[in-house]
Amino acid sequence: MLEALGRGDEAQAARWSCFERALSAEHLRAYLKRLPEFDDVEAETRALDYAERYGSLLQTLAFLVSWPALDRAARLVTARATELDGDHYEILAPAADALAGKYSLAATLTLRAMIDFTLAKARSSRYRHAARHFMECESLAVAIRDFGTFETHAAYAARLKAQHTRKSGFWSLIS
Repeated sequence: MLEALGRGDEAQAARWSCFERALSAEHLRAYLKRLPEFDDVEAETRALDYAERYGSLLQTLAFLVSWPALDRAARLVTARATELDGDHYEILAPAADALAGKYSLAATLTLRAMIDFTLAKARSSRYRHAARHFMECESLAVAIRDFGTFETHAAYAARLKAQHTRKSGFWSLIS
């Protein structure tokens, strides 16, 4: 509407504002599309920097994965792994899938968040998914050279076994 009225600067400001409020990829793309050549690269970097500072971890992760800025998504996951809420599989599962190719540690941490939530809350309806996630972690572990401060897969598996021995429904799906 503002564009049609010849108020392009105001339209751009509104697009940027919408992006900032909700990490709207649609508004950011529209904003970038209307910038002069080469200014879009700088603006995209500024937008991605803004996204990384955004308040909602899950909303930021979803945005970075969908953009895609997988390097930034991986960095976010490894920096804030303890904050991942494994109940949000609708965000975490696609993020793990996207990260698995090049960012095995970040994918593993995302999968672990869902496994940990499922077992800690005894969500037996999710055991099949958690078992699949566990086996994906096992598969990804081969590609991870350095787990850094995070548990290796063997240590993680041993801890799960010790903490959730009685969850036979889950363990029966692993073997």
